[in-house]
Amino acid sequence: MVPIVLEVICSLVTWLCLYSCFCQWNKQRSCEWSCRLVTLLHGLIVTLLSGYVALLDGPWPLTHAGSANTSLQIHVLSLTLGYFLFDLGWCLYFQTEGALMLFHHTLSICGMIMVLGLGKSATEVNAVVFVSEITNPLLQSRWFLREMGCYHTFLGELVDFFFVLLFLVLRIGGGAWIMFAMLTSPEPNWLLKAGGLAMYLVSLGFMVEICRFVRRKMGKNHLWWTRLRRVDVPGRTNGHLAAH
Repeated sequence: MVPIVLEVICSLVTWLCLYSCFCQWNKQRSCEWSCRLVTLLHGLIVTLLSGYVALLDGPWPLTHAGSANTSLQIHVLSLTLGYFLFDLGWCLYFQTEGALMLFHHTLSICGMIMVLGLGKSATEVNAVVFVSEITNPLLQSRWFLREMGCYHTFLGELVDFFFVLLFLVLRIGGGAWIMFAMLTSPEPNWLLKAGGLAMYLVSLGFMVEICRFVRRKMGKNHLWWTRLRRVDVPGRTNGHLAAH
């Protein structure tokens, strides 16, 4: 257990140092800019690592829930746990996030600590990390596009589309699949099952917010197209083109 604790501490220190470097390199930017750069980098790295573990290295989370942790799974979760400790501390210090996000971070930290302590169930937790973090780079890209004034472009629309698509398909659909495998398996700890269920409920809470965003966005797009058609189509009077 001591090597795992040291690995988590090293991960935390690494993310803190990286954040400090970003702050030094981007003095003209806000602290949130540097923090989101760290978040973007973590999302890219952990998505690749957890995806490799879940899809290629194994064991398969849908059939081996509760199995013993592999060394690669331990490394990935230690890296992620260090990041979540950094991000939770940052959010609490700057008070930038709401209760739902703070609850999500707390559950994630407790779940990873439990899995690393028990020495099993990293298979399904790693899979949850994969389906959760795969949308994070898109979420951060959306924020950076907005900050740079490039959000209301085709690129911004593309980022929003793939973010919503991946969230619904992987985090909600894939998450439900993983959750079912976890709950029906006799191996995982009951407390871990309860935590996993709570995490999925948090994801459903995020889904509600995303659905509201999609509805607002569709309403704005419909209004924009309606106004555009009114400008482009000549006015008509009694079936004839109006005089200009």
